[in-house]
Amino acid sequence: MNAKHKSLGKGLRALIPTYQEESDRYLDGAIPLSQIIPNRNQPRQKFSSDAMNELINSIRENGILQPLTVREIDKNQYELIAGERRYRAAVELGLSTIPVYVISVDTDVEMLEYALVENVQREDLDPIEEAEGYALLSGKYNLRQEDIAQKVGKNRTTITNSMRLLKLPSEIKSSLKSGEITQGHARALLGLKSSSMIINLHQRILAHQLNVRQVEELVKTMTDQTTKAKRPSPKVREKSTVILGIETEIRNWLGTKVAISRNKKGRGKIEIEFYSDDDLERLIELLTQT
Repeated sequence: MNAKHKSLGKGLRALIPTYQEESDRYLDGAIPLSQIIPNRNQPRQKFSSDAMNELINSIRENGILQPLTVREIDKNQYELIAGERRYRAAVELGLSTIPVYVISVDTDVEMLEYALVENVQREDLDPIEEAEGYALLSGKYNLRQEDIAQKVGKNRTTITNSMRLLKLPSEIKSSLKSGEITQGHARALLGLKSSSMIINLHQRILAHQLNVRQVEELVKTMTDQTTKAKRPSPKVREKSTVILGIETEIRNWLGTKVAISRNKKGRGKIEIEFYSDDDLERLIELLTQT
């Protein structure tokens, strides 16, 4: 394999079994930018304004050092496979031509595989974009997780854990995309079954800068409490459906264990548990909000 193909990366070179070296070619600035259309399955969705401005300035000064990867879909028309940021920067700068690799790719699934591997190898995707790419390969193109893992050079467990992130509430996914929380935080939050509990604990993570280990411990405590609540003692079973429902509602709101008890005369008490001084302050803030 000659030098030009080495820049594609090990995963890209090994990705398509039918790769034909003699049918692929490098065109140094020979393709007009107007003849290239974007990849409709581009896995990357977020483009940082600051990073794009830096890239635009770099290309303005030095030109495009790493060619885009495209496939020919018609005479004098090409579809972008990898290099969305460089393509957008070239459009912004009004370049007339652009350097590209033209490679043989026949199907949409191969297109997505190339684009996904290129972005994963360059670490250009945030965790949710990466998970969405895997989900698209799995759902739309019926690839098994084992197949996806082999194509992107990761183990199957990594692919499984990545795709599980898509089960998180939308605001948690947004927080992960923005970098407010890490994948470790997100995976720990998946241990909670209730969306409201996940959201409440996420707020605690941001408010108190909890690390992943602290979140894992809180999730374990909250999960243990939920499990015990599902197997109530005979005394708890005597509670009315209304009281049990109120307990659940308050527990989900506060993100901690809540118990309501009352006697035959209707008098009783509400017990709310906390696990640290910070946790107590959080509960007080919630309870005193107007």
